[in-house]
Amino acid sequence: MNHQRPILLFVIIALAATAPFSNTQAQQLSESRLAQLLKRFPEADANGDGKLTEEEFQATRQQSLESEQRNARQASAAQSTPTFDPGWEKDEFPPHAVSLKTPDEIMAIYKSGEAGRTYVEANDALSFPKPADGILRIVGTGHSFTAPGYRTLPAITRAAGFEQPLCLHNGGGRTGSVSYKWEQENGIFEFDGKPMPKLLAAISNAEWEAMIWGPYNGDRPKFYTSWIDFCEQYNPGMKFFLIDGWPTLSQVQMVFKRKGNPESESFFTDEVFDQLNDFANTGFADFVKTLRETTDEVYILPTRAAMTEAAKRFKRGELPGVQGLYKVVGGKEHSIWADQRGHLGPGFDRLEGYVFYATLYGKSPELISAHIMFDQNPSFLTDDMDKIFREIAWKAVVEHPLSGVTDKNGNGIGDHLE
Repeated sequence: MNHQRPILLFVIIALAATAPFSNTQAQQLSESRLAQLLKRFPEADANGDGKLTEEEFQATRQQSLESEQRNARQASAAQSTPTFDPGWEKDEFPPHAVSLKTPDEIMAIYKSGEAGRTYVEANDALSFPKPADGILRIVGTGHSFTAPGYRTLPAITRAAGFEQPLCLHNGGGRTGSVSYKWEQENGIFEFDGKPMPKLLAAISNAEWEAMIWGPYNGDRPKFYTSWIDFCEQYNPGMKFFLIDGWPTLSQVQMVFKRKGNPESESFFTDEVFDQLNDFANTGFADFVKTLRETTDEVYILPTRAAMTEAAKRFKRGELPGVQGLYKVVGGKEHSIWADQRGHLGPGFDRLEGYVFYATLYGKSPELISAHIMFDQNPSFLTDDMDKIFREIAWKAVVEHPLSGVTDKNGNGIGDHLE
């Protein structure tokens, strides 16, 4: 071993040596074990008194973990960040950007184009009458990770007693990303002179209470603040929500430095999911903090916490009818994740829909007594499983620090509503 390497590498080795320990076990390190660690890693003795305390050990361990995660995020960004038009670097968008025009001009562009006629024929409303108090009129972009929630939310709200007003402009993968839709709607950069201003027409000509996004690789704050500024111009006080996804196999390979998928699902312990969540949560927390410099009304739809909670319950045998975690690893049809890219397996669109409902409306889906008429009904999804999904969704939402919802008295109603 080269003893001239930076202290970070020593600490990583120490982490590897102690990996089988839980946090509780780590706190029970004996004096002799601490003495051994001090001999191997004297840099961990923060105060230089010649003794390694449990506090010093844990502090060094945490610092190394955070540094390693930060390096992994930077490496991931370097490998997977899409190339964006240099126009994003400028202070202003091109003068022909649709968002710079008047509401009447924007609507005229929308209705005159082939895309406009297609959307109109699809009967996708660009405005809704003012609903009852508390009901949100929502515009949104998104891709295949937001689609399950968009698909099931209307059935959930219908059972809750109201129709969900939605106006969406989605795509698949990158074509549903926040930046792609801004360029496409404005007719700039990649879509220069070919605007498709569906949401811009809706936002500028009608009233809305919220917007939802599906994040994508390499996102920058400006992609979101461009939408925020436009929404605030016409509908001040709107709320903004973005999903945080869930652990994909590519994330597993990145975080754990693997060249391929795990050989079996036994790899996926609670600790593995916790580490994957910590990795992502740090990035989303920083991102939301930046966006909140523009408006305080930015929140997370915690789909990640919900799906990993479901995964943990499956490992404990508490999801009857679910056969596996990742279909491409375990080979089971009724798995939580259906393919290599991480799309949800059968039935889990309901869980995402419940997360949407719980976050947007601050109420537990467990309080909905009416039968929910979902379009898709896999045979294994019993009433008991549906009840578990509702419980998981509420738990994920009220425990997430960026959802905007808490429930201190446990009555299923967000504290901000009482």
